Amino acid sequence: MKNLNYLNYFFVGIPALLISLGYITNQNSGNLIGYGLLFMILTGLFQVVIGIKILINEPNDKMLQTYIALVILFFATWFANGLILSNDILYLILLFIPPVLAIYLSILIYNKANK
Repeated sequence: MKNLNYLNYFFVGIPALLISLGYITNQNSGNLIGYGLLFMILTGLFQVVIGIKILINEPNDKMLQTYIALVILFFATWFANGLILSNDILYLILLFIPPVLAIYLSILIYNKANK
């Protein structure tokens, strides 16, 4: 679990590092920021796959069940694409849920690695 924790640090840290360097350098910053945003897709994919894998191994963990429910809520909101919600609310949800999910699963992995 400790290796998984370090791998999670890598997947969460690389986009933050690339985007930060893009803002600091201001020279071709669009490239670094773009790469950081693209790497966020890999981070999300990694975290969803790991969350499902851990949930399969520990199906009674309420914290992991909450994580999966939030992931389902995110994708349901994304696929609804404004059919039910106004665009302003939809953009706020799609903007704030992914970082919350990343932080939440990172804390779960950290706690499990340090038990």
